[in-house]
Amino acid sequence: MKKFACAVLTALALTSPAFAQKMTSDDLKWINQCISDNKGEEGGTPAIVRAYCICMNEKMDDNETRSVTQWEKANPEARQDCEKQAGWK
Repeated sequence: MKKFACAVLTALALTSPAFAQKMTSDDLKWINQCISDNKGEEGGTPAIVRAYCICMNEKMDDNETRSVTQWEKANPEARQDCEKQAGWK
C-alpha cells in the first residue's frame, strides 16, 4: 500500500500545476507518515487525507524536523487552512 501511495503522490507531484514545487523523497516520507497518522480519521477519505497532508507539507519549512502531525498541533491556522483546501468536514 505504501508503494502505491508513493507512486500516486509522485504522479500527482509531477502532473499537477497546483504543486509547482517539486517533491523530494523527504517530502514523500513525511506525507506518507501524515497519511498513516490520519488514516481512519472521521471524514477523512483517502483522497482528502492525501490532499491535506500534501498541503501541510507544503506549508512547512524545508528545514523542519518535526513530523507533519507534530507540526500541525503547533500551527492550528495552517491545519484549518489545509482542512478547508482538502475538503475535510
